[in-house]
Amino acid sequence: MVKREVRSTAPRVSAPDLPAVLGDGTPRRHGDFHQERFTGLDGSVGLAHSALEECVIDDSFVETLDLAGATLIDVAVSDLRAASVSLRESTIRRLRISGGRIGSLDLMNARIAELELRDVRIDYLTLGAARAEDVLVAGCTIRALDLPQATLTRVAFEDSRADEVDPRGMRCAGVDLRGLDALSFLDVLALRGVSLTSLQVERLAPAFAAAAGIDVRD
Repeated sequence: MVKREVRSTAPRVSAPDLPAVLGDGTPRRHGDFHQERFTGLDGSVGLAHSALEECVIDDSFVETLDLAGATLIDVAVSDLRAASVSLRESTIRRLRISGGRIGSLDLMNARIAELELRDVRIDYLTLGAARAEDVLVAGCTIRALDLPQATLTRVAFEDSRADEVDPRGMRCAGVDLRGLDALSFLDVLALRGVSLTSLQVERLAPAFAAAAGIDVRD
């Protein structure tokens, strides 16, 4: 029987399609925003269950940014500093988040097609139970990365670091972790199907052996 070779496939990520001129947006829940810019936001910002298309959020320092249940199409977020950003149960198509620092970025149960995280510092990032296609994480520092029960397709990391990764129950196709320098994985058996470098596999060898019930002694 011939074993199928596991190959990673590069994510198909493109920049958000944005107009040259944007109007000034005023955030509100259940809003419908098209070609608007939100800048200089502060405090707690509510955009839950809104629709944002060809919009920009930039230069903001907020406590919370609530986009739970929102629909985001061609949206760019830059230089955002936030204690908490919720995109839980959102629908995303072409979202780029670049620069800044986020305490908690919640993408649980989100439906994602094209997401780019670039040069962002994130304390806690969760994609729990999310369905995500075409995701690129580049130049990011993440303390805790949670992926339990996530379904990931064409996901890649470049020049990124994480202290702890929880992949339990993750289902994946074309997931490339070669560019992720992770200190620990909570369940190495859940990495089935991902791409790793030989050095990463060497570092994980004790964990693989323990998961297989092998007692390694020198």
